[in-house]
Amino acid sequence: MRLFGVVGWKNAGKTGLMERLVTEITGRGHTVSTVKHAHHTFDVDHPGKDSYRHRTAGATEVLLASRNRFALMHELRVEEEPRLEDLLKKLAPVDLVLVEGYKRDSHPKVEAHRAVTGNPLIAPDDPTIRAVASDTPLDLDRPVFDLDDTTAIADFILEQVGL
Repeated sequence: MRLFGVVGWKNAGKTGLMERLVTEITGRGHTVSTVKHAHHTFDVDHPGKDSYRHRTAGATEVLLASRNRFALMHELRVEEEPRLEDLLKKLAPVDLVLVEGYKRDSHPKVEAHRAVTGNPLIAPDDPTIRAVASDTPLDLDRPVFDLDDTTAIADFILEQVGL
């Protein structure tokens, strides 16, 4: 499975970059899936909905399906957070999986960086970061792209994964 990540600190532009990359890469005819890591509690279900009621009643998994999509919710309860490699096994085959977050994992990544956040770069101490997408010029030992140059960033990622 071809895998490439987008990492960065909060408000660095990760999600916007991911969205643009999915649009760009699928527009070139490749299939793409995404994995998003959340550091906070999240819920895709809402109180009062049938699936929410099933889950809060104690179901380990709730599969919600329609003719347009399905969603599988798995309650971890006392289980540990799954590793990225275990989650990837749940995905259907595609040309490329883009991962937002999981900065400590060993897959290749591009770092999104916005100067206004005041956060330090992750790249200097992380060899898995193969390039940086920034809104300000940087002097680094790896490629630096303009954060808004989606075409160049997509070209780089596709070359890196062999597509």
